Amino acid sequence: MSPSQIIVLATPVFFALIAIEFVVGLRRGRNTYRFDDALNSISLGMLSQASVVLVPLLKIGIYTAAFNSLSLVPDTGFWTTLPGWLLALLFYDFLYYWNHRLGHTVGIFWAAHVVHHQSQDYNLSTALRQPSSYPLLGWVFYLPMALAGVPPLVFAVVALIDLLYQFWIHTGQIGSLGRFDRWFASPSNHRVHHAVNDRYVDKNYGGILMLWDHLFGSFEPEDPREPCVYGTRSPLNSWDPLWANAEVYTALARDSWHTRHWADKLRVWLKPPGWRPADVAAAFPKQPFDITTVKTYAPPVTRPVRVFAAWQFVALLGGVAAFLWRADTAALSHNLAWFTALFAGLWAVGALLQGRISRGEVLLIECAALSMASAATGWTAVHLVFKPLTMVVALAVVIAAMRSRADSTLTGPRGASLLLAALAASLAGDVFLMLDGLFIPGLAAFLLAHIAYIALFRQGVPWLANRSAAWGVAAVGLGMYTVLWFGGLPPGLRGPVAAYVLAIGLMAAQALGRASVQRDGPSLVVAVGAACFMLSDALLAINRFVSPLPMSAFWVLGSYYAAQCLMVMGVLRGAAIALKANRYPLLRAPERHPDA
Repeated sequence: MSPSQIIVLATPVFFALIAIEFVVGLRRGRNTYRFDDALNSISLGMLSQASVVLVPLLKIGIYTAAFNSLSLVPDTGFWTTLPGWLLALLFYDFLYYWNHRLGHTVGIFWAAHVVHHQSQDYNLSTALRQPSSYPLLGWVFYLPMALAGVPPLVFAVVALIDLLYQFWIHTGQIGSLGRFDRWFASPSNHRVHHAVNDRYVDKNYGGILMLWDHLFGSFEPEDPREPCVYGTRSPLNSWDPLWANAEVYTALARDSWHTRHWADKLRVWLKPPGWRPADVAAAFPKQPFDITTVKTYAPPVTRPVRVFAAWQFVALLGGVAAFLWRADTAALSHNLAWFTALFAGLWAVGALLQGRISRGEVLLIECAALSMASAATGWTAVHLVFKPLTMVVALAVVIAAMRSRADSTLTGPRGASLLLAALAASLAGDVFLMLDGLFIPGLAAFLLAHIAYIALFRQGVPWLANRSAAWGVAAVGLGMYTVLWFGGLPPGLRGPVAAYVLAIGLMAAQALGRASVQRDGPSLVVAVGAACFMLSDALLAINRFVSPLPMSAFWVLGSYYAAQCLMVMGVLRGAAIALKANRYPLLRAPERHPDA
């Protein structure tokens, strides 16, 4: 049984303990759970476990290679005896201490570990909050065990024991355990570890034993007179799982880019968290941390949205469990496709809880993800359902937006009709391309979709407002057509394909020009979507006429659905901005009498 399968089997136990802790907290009148925070923490744990599947050579794989090639101690069977197992667990816990400590004191390691500390609550769901980037560098700390001849199986088992032990200590419902707290990791001393108070920060790193903290001067007991304040000193303030994993890496990369000193470009990654080059700190100052100003991140969420998010989360949890159970025997390409689909769903739920997208847009993203993954993994029956359903949902999202007062204008007097026409033509094109012998009708349908998008992006802005971008798109389009011409494009299709390349190039150029004029986030999102559409069509044509691409369905449909989702949501966001700014005449839904 693989570690991933063990985690799946342990999941019901985790949730049972979470439920018990929640009930105990309610009865005691000190509940430590918030719906959105707990959902975000568990989602990050799901994402972390799923991402490990994509890097099977890291940690265990590299450890095994080091064990086979570099072990300094011959295998005498000692490590599989009871004393050997206990010594291996002690050895691992010692190395874990230094892994954990450097994870708090070296910038690049903190960039991974920070995910575990971002929650402003402290409960058992926090234990499941784990980074996805940890396998990239975490394996380095355990190479001494490979050199000492600890077999990979023993290493994997003691690592799992050390990890599972730490679950129960992430609770606020268990107080001090007396002498136990001094020598073993416990809820009390681990609460200290998660706190940002000056007295508590960067203390109590031990995984199982506090021995290492006593030896190396990092032990600090919990003081009831100074309650722990949880989170990080640079609050995440987001339910986005991608941003949670990328937040500190982005900050480090930004500081490394801006500093003028080459040595500081490296020091940024190796210095403790919070260190910044002097020139960067002067140019981009940050307010010093003040614990009295810490605010809990809690964007407002309505009850219907909570219920919807809960059901989506349950479905995604089942999907992650099925994914982990089968991942070790599945092809890497299949794992990548389903991981992408699951990630898209988890991202969408987080964005919904932040108020960034609507419930309809969550369904749009999920249908698109399922269509892509089912095509990439050969689930033909599922794909035949979700491919047309995705565009049906897109149409429903736009119609719902038209009926609401918040989004009753779509970039101009004909914007709504043009967007609906583009999506309807895309739906027809999807259906045609799913059927044998209907490539030309499919091409014609998408040509109409592009024309509708061109007209939509022309609303309120001049033709090809960014000439540099237009010339760049023209060069890309010409290059793409040249590759197709010499790559085997049938003579009978050269004319239709040329018209199609011209249309999609014009659409992308117009979207880029529109973004350069409007200079806002939604128009930039639309421009990125148009570029993705051009990429998708290029990949589709190369795969069909030049040379088959590896994982073609993943790349073609992934970029296609990214294009459609970005353009739809970008247009709707732009419509909301336009409504507030009165940029265009409003296409209001018919007014209703209050008594109607």
